Amino acid sequence: MGAPGTSPLGPESLRGYLLLAPALVVAFAMLVVPLLALIVLSFWSQDYFTLVKEFTFKNYAAIFALADKPIDFLANPFGIFEKPIYLTLLWRSIKMSLVATLIVVLLAYPMAYFLVFRVKRHKLVWLILITVPFWTSYLLRVFAWKVILGFNGVINSGLISLGLIDKPLEFLLYNPIAVTGTLAHSWAAFAILPIYVSLEKIDRSLLEAATDLGDGRLRRFLRVTLPLSMPGVIAATLLVFIPTVGDYITPTLVGGTEGVMIGNIIQSLFGKANNAPLGAAVSIIAMLAITLLVCLFLKLVGPGRSSAKGARA
Repeated sequence: MGAPGTSPLGPESLRGYLLLAPALVVAFAMLVVPLLALIVLSFWSQDYFTLVKEFTFKNYAAIFALADKPIDFLANPFGIFEKPIYLTLLWRSIKMSLVATLIVVLLAYPMAYFLVFRVKRHKLVWLILITVPFWTSYLLRVFAWKVILGFNGVINSGLISLGLIDKPLEFLLYNPIAVTGTLAHSWAAFAILPIYVSLEKIDRSLLEAATDLGDGRLRRFLRVTLPLSMPGVIAATLLVFIPTVGDYITPTLVGGTEGVMIGNIIQSLFGKANNAPLGAAVSIIAMLAITLLVCLFLKLVGPGRSSAKGARA
């Protein structure tokens, strides 16, 4: 018999690590190793078809345009953001993703709220009906939007049939608006489900107590429901924002030249441009920018802060 707190595998803490070992090995092999390889690759260079394995900052200098001309930081501290095409596209991608995320969350929250507080029976059926469109391939859904928004698509054909327009509208497709709308639809289910789970976990007695204390529906929502559902809102925001920044399929199909995002540039650098080191450097900068924004977002509206605000209210 072993001593208390021990097991055949050793101390209890060691046993826990051993149980986690397979998952940790997979995570290290599939996440950490490729990321380290990407970082190393970003400090190499490409000479036509030859990969030059010598340490250099040339790729990062190209991203920030430091190799083109000197920048007077005293006269213009933000001058570094005037010329670099990669930073411009990264900023455009972030803005488009933020807009798409905002649209998704604003549409997903009422739907989740309706399912939780208004639907009394067959909630599972409602959830299945909501997620059915997302059972198909992501690529097929984007193609569907291309057909809907196209020159001879459903919208233009319908408007012409109704006599509202004489010729097809050209601004529906191949622009940032088309990309943002398609992204919002494609990722809607990823926002509805976490918000639904968060709302479902709210203790109904808290809502009843707020009503007994004289709160109306709006005040009760702002003081109780919304703060307690913020973990779901935060999860939905991150689940939509992080992947959409680097999306390149949607901009390729419905964005055209005006809707190019940073993911398209990275894909091109690793592909046709045959400059994997520069593509790796752009990827690293994009990941760092997204990580910084996510950390700032969690700092501002983290679950603990939201709960504290709700308690003070």
